[in-house]
Amino acid sequence: MKCFSFILEQPRITRLVMLITMLLLQSGCSSLQLWLGWRVKLAEIPVTSMSARIDNGPGIAPGFNAALIVSITQPDGHVLQTEGAGKGKIRWSDLAVSSTLVNVNAKGVVTLNDDPTISEGQTGHIVITIPSHPGIRAELDVPVHYTASFTADFSGQRGRNGKDGDNGIDGAMGSMGSLDPNSPSPGGNGGNGTDGTNGEDGAPGDDALPVYVIITLRHSAARPLLQVFTANQTQQKLFLIDPDGGSLTVRADGGPGGFGGHGGRGGQGGPGGAGTPPGARGIDGMNGRDGFSGKQGKGARITVIYDRRVLPYLGVIHLSSSNGPPPAYEQQQVKSLW
Repeated sequence: MKCFSFILEQPRITRLVMLITMLLLQSGCSSLQLWLGWRVKLAEIPVTSMSARIDNGPGIAPGFNAALIVSITQPDGHVLQTEGAGKGKIRWSDLAVSSTLVNVNAKGVVTLNDDPTISEGQTGHIVITIPSHPGIRAELDVPVHYTASFTADFSGQRGRNGKDGDNGIDGAMGSMGSLDPNSPSPGGNGGNGTDGTNGEDGAPGDDALPVYVIITLRHSAARPLLQVFTANQTQQKLFLIDPDGGSLTVRADGGPGGFGGHGGRGGQGGPGGAGTPPGARGIDGMNGRDGFSGKQGKGARITVIYDRRVLPYLGVIHLSSSNGPPPAYEQQQVKSLW
């Protein structure tokens, strides 16, 4: 907003040029960014070495993403970094990235599948090369960790929003009278505007379905890790959680109600016709009432079945069933979940 305020204070031609420049930069116009020096062509600069790291790394948790940052060192010791999280001048399009276990998109965002059974006991690996500089290469291991704040959301869906009301029709202009002082006649009154219609009420949110959470301790683990299975009638998710820093929030909240539609605007009264005297302006129509938001759906019961060895770590499992019953806990012998 400060940037746009500054632009508005400039002369008209300057404002136009600055606005076009900003729009091109925000749309990722590579040629303009190169011309302004905001980006460089990697093929046109000398490179002696390259390194890579994970921002806020070094690892990644299942279902999460992280930013890859690549650093290029030039012969004079100057270091350039990639665009995006690296806030640098190196374009990702000038690099070639391959990976195993993890995925890296065209903007350097690293992701890991949310199913822990796919990555358990493995390490991701990333290889970066520069097509324009053969022989320059960087490799990076990406360990998998389980200290994230995981979420399993089985809440009901939001209700449908209500439709907006129709606007009223403006009144017609009054008929013309006469302004001739020798034969004056009054102008006709303007027609009244019609009322706007009311906005439709939002639909109620969907009720959540009952959820089951099954927890056990991972067998043969050097450190305690919780295996967790979560499910309702339509979907299920698995988690592996390090209780020393990790957590899981399970939601079975009632869906929020849809928003009410906006009431229609009342039509404006028509202007009075010219004459002696002029006609009166018509009365404006009333604005329609905004629709009411729909009611929240009902939350569902969350039943937690846990192995007795999990008891010291139950505090890292957080449950939410807004507008629903309290959770239920059952201690049973639970074998390995996978």
